[in-house]
Amino acid sequence: MSGVTLSPAFNQAVVDSKKLVEKPSNDHLLEMYGLYKQATQDPPIEKSEAPGVFDLKGKAKKRAWQKVVDEGVTPEQAQEKYIALIEQLKVLYKFDENKVPEAVGGK
Repeated sequence: MSGVTLSPAFNQAVVDSKKLVEKPSNDHLLEMYGLYKQATQDPPIEKSEAPGVFDLKGKAKKRAWQKVVDEGVTPEQAQEKYIALIEQLKVLYKFDENKVPEAVGGK
């Protein structure tokens, strides 16, 4: 992890993002990804690996992150924007505080 300090509110938003009842749209997922990566800077975009030629999902994610970088959003601003986005998505996609996040990777 880089020298970015993650706020408690950001960390809570990350937890809350996994407790949305309905799956967000691809556009919202990409926006979440771009803001998350810029907020955490793990790794910085210039040190992140380029997706493979046929990795369309990876390319879309990298573009979403690059868009945030190109807009000049600092890691701190990205945290604030991520928190605000999750609050919107909690209304749009419903939120269940007691939902157990789904395991990623088929476990």
